[in-house]
This record gives sequence, C-alpha cells and structure tokens, in this order.
Amino acid sequence: MITNRPGLSGRVALVTGGNRGIGRAIVLALAEAGADIAVNYRSRETDAVQVKARTESYGRRCIAVQADVSVAAEVSRMVQRVEQELGQVAILVNNAGIARPQPYENITEKDWDEIIDVNLKSVFLVTQAVLPGMRAAKWGRIINLSSAAVQLGGIIGPHYTASKAGVLGLTHSYASLLAKEGITVNAVAPALIETEMIAGLPQAQPERIPARRLGTTGEVAGAVLMLAHNGYITGQTINVNGGLYMS
Repeated sequence: MITNRPGLSGRVALVTGGNRGIGRAIVLALAEAGADIAVNYRSRETDAVQVKARTESYGRRCIAVQADVSVAAEVSRMVQRVEQELGQVAILVNNAGIARPQPYENITEKDWDEIIDVNLKSVFLVTQAVLPGMRAAKWGRIINLSSAAVQLGGIIGPHYTASKAGVLGLTHSYASLLAKEGITVNAVAPALIETEMIAGLPQAQPERIPARRLGTTGEVAGAVLMLAHNGYITGQTINVNGGLYMS
C-alpha cells in the first residue's frame, strides 16, 4: 500500500548504496512514503536498475547514479546530476559501506584506509555536498548508518568498528551545528540484519541475539523512515538490534 504523508511527498531522497540489502529496503520505504529517489551504487548496476523500476512502479521519480562515494569528484558529479534531474536533496541516507572480517593482527594499513574511506569519509563527502541545498531550504534529514559494533566491539574487526564509531562522531557534530537550521542528523545502528553481507559471517548466529532471530532490512528501513518524518529528533542513535545492546 502506498502512503503519502505530507512530510515526504515531493521530497528528494538520496540513498547511497541503495541498490541492495538495507539500502534497497530504505529506498522502497521512502518511495512508498512519497519521496522521489536517487539510488546510488558503486557496482552491480543490474540491482540498481531493478530498484529503480520498483520505485517507479510506486509512481515516484527515480534515477540510478553510479559513483564511488569515497571519492570527492565522483560525489560532486553525483549530487550535481541528482539536483539537475530531480531537484535539491532533502533527505540523505548515508548507507554505503563495506565489511571485511579479518583477524586484527592481519589488518594492514591498506585495509584500514579502504574501510575508513568507504564507511566514514564517504559520509563526510556526501553530507558536505548536499548541505548547501538543505540550508537554503531550511529543511533537511540526514540519516547515517552506523552499527552495534560501536557499542559492543563487533565481529568484523577494529577497522570496521572504528569507521562506524566515526560515523557517530560526525552525526553528533552535524546535529549540533545544524539543529537551528531545520536540519536533523541522526544515526541508525543495526546488529545482525539478514543481508548478503551477514550471510558470509559464520559468527552471525541468531543465538547471539536476545530476540533469537536476525533482523530484517524492513525493520531497519522503518527506523530510517521514522527519522525522515520527525523534525524534533536529532543527534540520536536508534538501535535496531533485537536487544543485543540496550541503551
């Protein structure tokens, strides 16, 4: 069922890494709520095209934009195209990320740099690129995907955990700076969501979770959608983790 709450109808949303997994679920939830969507992807174009078609079936405008969001020039090109074809970005979901499980003693400088660039630097680059439009409109929603690994250490490695902890730092800083301008900035911290990424982790067992099951991508998307609608929640981390970490 398509819903059209006034808060999102006609808004333009950019979702990085929106072609699969959690990103895909977020794209579809925002589209059902009335937003027009820019689906960013780095690879797997076929997935992006499929998400675009599904989004358009809801009657929304949608474009799929290939860009490596850890590279400033590509971010600039992506945002310019979104603004030209859809309009100013009102909702940004920084979802793009990678996870490479490694024993901590095997992590190299190259491994560290790649994880930090994709998971953390990208959040800074894309946020900086869309902020002028949000500030001019005096309205914006920025939602960053972090992880329960920040609170518990995680099962992937210290490079991943550090990148996701940095996302929370950026969230708090931008939230405090932008609250007076009608722009909210929040984070969502999932744990063990049933995705392709988690399927490759033998440690990711439902028994680790008090709820005794993996979470769904739709449950994460629901938290993102709530934050997109709400103008009074800012600087917060919404934990979607089946009770694994209780704040």
